[in-house]
Amino acid sequence: MEKTGGKGLSLARRLYATRTLGLASGLVCVAAAMYPLDPAPWVWALMLFNGIFWPHVAYQWARRAKVPYHAEHRNLLVDAFLGGVWVAAMQFNPLPSATTIAMMAMNNVAIGGLRFLLVGAVAQVLGIGVGFLVFAPAFVPQTSPLQMYACLPLLTLYPLALGWICFRQATTLGRHKRELLALSRTDSLTGLLNHGAWKDQLEVEFQRCKRQPQGGAIALIDIDHFKTINDTYGHVAGDIVLRQLSKMLKQNLRAADVAGRYGGDEFCVILPDLALDHAAAAMDALRDRFATLGYEQSPALKVSLSIGLAAFNPAHNDAMLWLNDADQALYEAKTTGRNRVICCGDGKPRHELLDSV
Repeated sequence: MEKTGGKGLSLARRLYATRTLGLASGLVCVAAAMYPLDPAPWVWALMLFNGIFWPHVAYQWARRAKVPYHAEHRNLLVDAFLGGVWVAAMQFNPLPSATTIAMMAMNNVAIGGLRFLLVGAVAQVLGIGVGFLVFAPAFVPQTSPLQMYACLPLLTLYPLALGWICFRQATTLGRHKRELLALSRTDSLTGLLNHGAWKDQLEVEFQRCKRQPQGGAIALIDIDHFKTINDTYGHVAGDIVLRQLSKMLKQNLRAADVAGRYGGDEFCVILPDLALDHAAAAMDALRDRFATLGYEQSPALKVSLSIGLAAFNPAHNDAMLWLNDADQALYEAKTTGRNRVICCGDGKPRHELLDSV
């Protein structure tokens, strides 16, 4: 209900501006067509109410409704109905009548698509029927120059305003879509790419490496004894460690490198166009900096990283084989003492113990 209410209030606010402009412009158009017919005072009063006061009444009606969205759709049908009444009252004067019907139809299709266009058309036909009964019109086959000029504000200003609102909606929708896409690809705790998004990037990098000779490397990073950290210092401290590592990755990697959270306490990095020995040096520097971090909440907390590295292997025909090389190297790092970097390259494991326990 809250979501519908917010959507309805937003719709009511948008329509308030366009309805005010459209009906004020429409008043000029209808008044020019009605003036030669010498209408009764009550007709002029109804014209003024519809053109000047109805937009404010409609907005307050929708704003105070339990479901503003439904109330605004009702108001739009009232607009269409009254437009039909004025078409009959103008004795079907060609240009003012066509302008009124077209502007109402454009408004309805912009708000509710084909379905609401048809519903609005039914409301217009009903309005024409009521107007026919009230005014018993005779067909006026000609539009005077004055009446033609009186239609111009409605024909120019109202479409411009409606187009601007549709553009703003499209822009906002596009921004929200991009934000949702970013959220769906981002790990909420660390702000890095999530598991699925990083693997998508790995596939892109794998295909690039197959096309180009520069190569590259990938790293899998594991926080040593992370379960013990959670059990000893609590999950809040564990989350701080995870965020700190993600922060270091963002600060110390190149702009072209792609970091992600692979899952739990495991992180992953794509290092494009970087030789394995240079990648190993970069990862060892990261490991060393991370091990020297202090944590105000838990001064006794000591952390270290185990890192598995793998160079691109042209013999592989699947990105998952590349990832498997890095996973094997990480396994070697964890089973041979942790707090170290192990490399797997050239299609076969080769260990480079860059630091001792």
